[in-house]
Amino acid sequence: MTPYERSKILLRFAYLIDKHSDELATLESLDSGKTYQQSRYAEIPTMERLFRYYAGWEDKIHGLTVPADGPHSVQILHEPIGVAGQIIPWNFPLLMFSWKVGPALACGNTIVLKSAEQTPLSALLAGKLLYEAGLP
Repeated sequence: MTPYERSKILLRFAYLIDKHSDELATLESLDSGKTYQQSRYAEIPTMERLFRYYAGWEDKIHGLTVPADGPHSVQILHEPIGVAGQIIPWNFPLLMFSWKVGPALACGNTIVLKSAEQTPLSALLAGKLLYEAGLP
């Protein structure tokens, strides 16, 4: 998948976060015991902004050629590392999801996510929305 395609998926996901913000906030409140107001008007908008930000990494993660001694140069190439194992705790499930999953996806990695046993619902919905956004 090209960086441009990843960026489009992350932007679609940010749109879906906004579209399903009431549902996400309800699940986040049921899961973690936060007030609906905190989830809906603080955490969900932050999550949306984070994924829009990560979508912008598409044209900023690229290689460099750095001069070295003599006629040599050093080439720095940024490549995905592969599978990223992500474990998110119970206290901020959606924000932790955003902080861990967003950068890994923006850089082209695949993810295995384990949400906290106490708060699985919001991460499950976020995963479903990522699939709807086009993530294979």
